[in-house]
Amino acid sequence: MQRPHHLRPLVTPWRQLPACAGLALLVGCASSGGTPPGENHATALPAQYSHWFEGNVEADMSGDDWSRVNYAQQLIEEGNYTRAQDQLRQMINLGFPPASYHMGRMYENGLGVERDPAEAARHYAEALALPSSSRGHASLNLAKLYLEGDGVARNDALAYYLLWQAIDEEVERDAEITLAELMVEGGDGVQADPRLAHRLYRRAAERGDSRAQLALAEAYRADGWLVDDPERSRQYAEQAAAGLQAEAEAGDTGAMQRLARLYGDDGLLDGDPQQRLDWLLAAAESGEPGAQTQAARLLLESGDEAQAISLLETAAGHGDIDAMALLGDHLLQRSAHDGQGIAWLERAAERGSADAAISLARAYLDGNGIAGDPQQAIALLEQAAEQDDGFALALLGELYLSDEHLPSQPLQAVDYLQRGHELGHPYATMQLGEVYLEGRGMAGNPRQAETLLREAARQGQASAKRLLGEAYLEGETLDYHPSRGERLLREAIEAGDTTAMTVLGEAYLEGIEGELQPEWGIDLLEDAARQGDDYAMVVMGRAYRHGDGVERDLQQSAYWLRQAEDAGHESAGDALMYTQRDLGAAGNIEALVSAAEDGHPGAMADLGRAYLEGQGVAANADQARAWLQRADRAGHPGAAASLGRLQLEAGDEAAARDYLERAVAGGHGGAQADLGELLIDSGDDPERGMQLLTQAADAGHSGARLQLGQAYLHGDEGLPQDTQRGLDYLQEAVDNGHPGAQAVLGREYLRGEVLEYDATRGSDLLLAAAEQGHASARLALAEAYLAANGLESANNEQALIWLEGVIEGDSQLASQTLRQLLTEDSARDAIGSRDLSAAIR
Repeated sequence: MQRPHHLRPLVTPWRQLPACAGLALLVGCASSGGTPPGENHATALPAQYSHWFEGNVEADMSGDDWSRVNYAQQLIEEGNYTRAQDQLRQMINLGFPPASYHMGRMYENGLGVERDPAEAARHYAEALALPSSSRGHASLNLAKLYLEGDGVARNDALAYYLLWQAIDEEVERDAEITLAELMVEGGDGVQADPRLAHRLYRRAAERGDSRAQLALAEAYRADGWLVDDPERSRQYAEQAAAGLQAEAEAGDTGAMQRLARLYGDDGLLDGDPQQRLDWLLAAAESGEPGAQTQAARLLLESGDEAQAISLLETAAGHGDIDAMALLGDHLLQRSAHDGQGIAWLERAAERGSADAAISLARAYLDGNGIAGDPQQAIALLEQAAEQDDGFALALLGELYLSDEHLPSQPLQAVDYLQRGHELGHPYATMQLGEVYLEGRGMAGNPRQAETLLREAARQGQASAKRLLGEAYLEGETLDYHPSRGERLLREAIEAGDTTAMTVLGEAYLEGIEGELQPEWGIDLLEDAARQGDDYAMVVMGRAYRHGDGVERDLQQSAYWLRQAEDAGHESAGDALMYTQRDLGAAGNIEALVSAAEDGHPGAMADLGRAYLEGQGVAANADQARAWLQRADRAGHPGAAASLGRLQLEAGDEAAARDYLERAVAGGHGGAQADLGELLIDSGDDPERGMQLLTQAADAGHSGARLQLGQAYLHGDEGLPQDTQRGLDYLQEAVDNGHPGAQAVLGREYLRGEVLEYDATRGSDLLLAAAEQGHASARLALAEAYLAANGLESANNEQALIWLEGVIEGDSQLASQTLRQLLTEDSARDAIGSRDLSAAIR
């Protein structure tokens, strides 16, 4: 009997098709009546699911039954969920599949009930028991749950069969697109078939489906899974844009957001920020919280803070956690002290936002807007990491490596970084590569480091390119490959890595494969310095002082070293003293005096140190102290540090401590090292003293690194012996050119007691220290010369004259001479007996 038209179901009535009639143009007939379609690609369908695909007799439903289904569907659309459920339960009890399908939709979408995908899946399965007009729709919805593992165990193969059934039932939704997505790469138990995916997408695209058009536009891009065809990619993108614009103009907010993505910087059409913003604002005006958040992000980037905050407050007020996180982060950066930013971040983190948890964790680490609490920061990062957030894992790895907020735990750090790497986060991959490159807390693995750093570099991590480039130029950990190193450093610079500028600039000054390129080097170093890289300033200062690659210019040297000192680089002050000494020797002290008398704190401090050391003026302790005290009153931490050292030398530890505490509060790394040593030696507070030394060392202070290196190497100062950690600290100080560290590490290699004996490295390091004027190193080498020649009782003066001649001569010959000298046991004994730790500061 024909159903009255007004009683027909709202979904298309099921009709038995000839075997795979709807699929013949796609894959050909792979099955016959009652057999599930599409067995070409997936593992066999388990028997317990076969009844979902059998062509049994259609459920016997009368016109009145269909009227009740339609009525229940109408109640759902009206939001009358309780009455809808009552209607559906009655029909489910009578065995009507469409009722089970609609009940499944209610549980899947949380309509009138708490969302329960497992219960939704159970109802969809009931709807498949008998053929009906809802079978295709139930198949599609259930397939999506199996693909996502949402409420059911993920099962790509079963989803594959369900999707074919939905297509066979001619469900005019996204069954073809969903199956095409699966066919692009395949799945567990499902073989990929890009050609089939292409045909599925193309068929949907020809019907005007914008999602299929967008998928094909992506596929034809240079990095897509079809042949690179920019023209065809753009054609599909334009077709999608036309359809989406019509949908958007009809009020579809999803279409508005997809249009915005099309016009993004990495969108399928030419980047058009205004078009992108316009469509997002249109979606935002319709009350779409996600669009409000995206639009606000763009507005913040363009500087329209007021409108951005208004949108974020609206979206956050409607419960959008992304908006809460962005709003909290922005307010925290704008004004950390009013508490609004922290409050929004806490609300978002409590609701599961990984981004908010990370921002809040960083606030706890920095003490920004909230009291510092590293343990709370770790708990928040762990919370984000539990959501498989790669950035949170990368930050946890960084935290456990840095030794800044808690003792370094390299093995724990590696575990976090490995997890972040497996999730594909480039920052985690880069850090893991760096750990393997440097062998931090574990044996180094150069090959693994190279693999990881290359992967991070391919993902756009500029610091990975810099680390690789630097390693290739050095040729120590990795094979020497200067052209590759130079190219990678160039790429890192183009990606905005300022440190790479400094590395490559210094390499150009020193020469790559013997070729000096001073003009390029200075250009890069100046760029890096003007962008705030304090080490670039130091390199520039040294280059101008020595005339390395540039014409010697002590004024330029002083300028850049003062810039570096003001920026906080711990070696700048020492380097500046040498430049000032040269300036004073040249009789150019007037400019310094004039600047000091004009009240420049740095100049006052410099003049005080000049009087202290007799650099360009006659040494005058009273004038030195007076100028340093004026600079200290003006708030110059370096002056306070110098006064503290003077008081230490005078034996007044109480006054020294006052000065050093003030310098430490001003962030002076040298003062941290001096105060740390004082607290340890006096026994007043060894724990804080060690903490200050560690902070100074981690901030790059070579003297602190030297002290810690010696302490860890021999197990002194109450520290456990840790040879590798001690060597790391000493090597870092050596890498920064610290002569005391060069002398101490050279002696250790020559002694061969704690470190493995290495005459070549030992002699080279002692020579480097002597060349920098390290008195103890020079005297030790002179005594070694006397001992090797049987002249232990002779005057050292003649040996020092010999040493000066060696140093002033050819550098390679000098190195060979000292290596030959130190093959003598008597010479090595003379070296080993001398204390080379003098002149640490």
